[in-house]
Amino acid sequence: MTRLLDIRGLRIEAQSREGRTEIVKGVDLNLDRGEILGLIGESGAGKSTLGLAAMGHVKPGCRITGGSIRFDGLELAGADARLLRQVQGRRIAYVAQSSAAAFNPAWRLIAQYCEGPVQHRLMPRAQAEAEAVSLYREMRLPDPERIGARYPHQVSGGQLQRAMTAMSMSCHPELLIFDEPTTALDVTTQIEVLAAIREVVRRHDAAAIYITHDLAVVAQMADRIKVLLKGEEVEEAPTREMLAAPREEYTRSLWAVRNFQPAPRDEPAPPEPILHIQGVSASYGVHPVLRDVSISVPRGRTVAVVGESGSGKSTTARVVMGLLPPSAGQVVFDGQVLDPLSRNRPRTLQRRLQMIHQMADTALNPRHRVREILGRPLEFFLGLRGRKKEDRIRDLLDQIELEPGRFIDRLPGELSGGQKQRLCIARALAAEPELIICDEVTSALDQLVAEGILRLLDRLQREMGLSYLFITHDLATVRSIADEVVVMQNGAVVEQGPKAQMFQPPHHPYTEKLLSSVPEMDPDWLTRLLGQRQMQEKGAA
Repeated sequence: MTRLLDIRGLRIEAQSREGRTEIVKGVDLNLDRGEILGLIGESGAGKSTLGLAAMGHVKPGCRITGGSIRFDGLELAGADARLLRQVQGRRIAYVAQSSAAAFNPAWRLIAQYCEGPVQHRLMPRAQAEAEAVSLYREMRLPDPERIGARYPHQVSGGQLQRAMTAMSMSCHPELLIFDEPTTALDVTTQIEVLAAIREVVRRHDAAAIYITHDLAVVAQMADRIKVLLKGEEVEEAPTREMLAAPREEYTRSLWAVRNFQPAPRDEPAPPEPILHIQGVSASYGVHPVLRDVSISVPRGRTVAVVGESGSGKSTTARVVMGLLPPSAGQVVFDGQVLDPLSRNRPRTLQRRLQMIHQMADTALNPRHRVREILGRPLEFFLGLRGRKKEDRIRDLLDQIELEPGRFIDRLPGELSGGQKQRLCIARALAAEPELIICDEVTSALDQLVAEGILRLLDRLQREMGLSYLFITHDLATVRSIADEVVVMQNGAVVEQGPKAQMFQPPHHPYTEKLLSSVPEMDPDWLTRLLGQRQMQEKGAA
């Protein structure tokens, strides 16, 4: 195999209010043509920084202070803008973690696909559009001839992620950087995206760096795995070798299956529900999205809502929060029927019902510092000012394990993905609510940090009597934190009950599909699953 990328002794510093901090500390990395390297490690390990550096790019406030980045013989460390323009986007492409934040909401998908090859003068617009349709088909997108005419908000999260992967291939790059491309996807959609990514990389003989904190996912994608911790390499080995026998204790801790289980409840019977969703139906325009949904959340308990992309989970949350009025049914909170629109609800009621949104990148104002983000709900709902507000902000940062002295004056762009998600949790807690809707709150977090967040949420529930409506695609999270489980498909509830009952067969066929789609720590798992499903489809035909 021919060497494509060779990084030696790379050092990168970041500027912060405390001075300069080295975030990549002398890391080596090599990649051959046609090879996929998996980069894993917890939040803040330097994975995304190293991935961006592979294309000669660093985030604002960062700089390369040492080492070499050679791509196909070209030195990218310290390269001038002209050389980087020739390489970035054309020969090296980047697939971001949050497709919703990466796309321009005002442009149609196919226009954004065509921008790269046309600007790089690789082909005329008509040829680019034809290749887009071909790649949409390769990425298994529905109606590939017409989906490009849609805007980003008109497709599901999984479809948008695949459209972004197709867009990254528009200039026929030799190297692809995938930065957590399936993090926010449900398990069934993740299978489709992983299969499509693997197929398109192999078919086009591209090399790839696959950045993730999901060990079972990287096992399906990577030929080799490199483990990072606080900007340093822990170990590197071929995937099968590392899965079978990781050498370092830190790697073994990442390999350990999340084992958090809350202490058992001692009440003889479940408490009365604090939230009733009663026969709710809703539509976006003329398109129905919820059909007769009924869910109850007991006071001080956690009800998990699971289902694939487009099943209606987040739409149900929007109805509860008064962001989308139902066409039928009602929402009852603590015995009071809620007004369909949030703006018509009294402030005291808004305070008691909070939501943590899925996409931290789009949920936080990029121009507001942490102090302002947390201070606003403290002023609005609790009337805190001055020293009391400052002290409470610092308490909230302590609760989410972000050191106040380091983080209180940072902008969201100066935080990692996991840190931004924790900030969203603190903002919801600032209102001192009684019920929190958690919309994929651990989806952007590595396993170690996610376990810490689950422990925090469990502790807060026990200390404050909080109730959670927990929307997630992570069935390991459901096993860890849920008291009851609701399964949704195509806008309707197909199965619900206590957690112990829901994970025992027999299952509803759709629930069985969800359970079978959870990746396993076996490099052959995805290939085996796809083969089984192809056989089932042939048998059904």
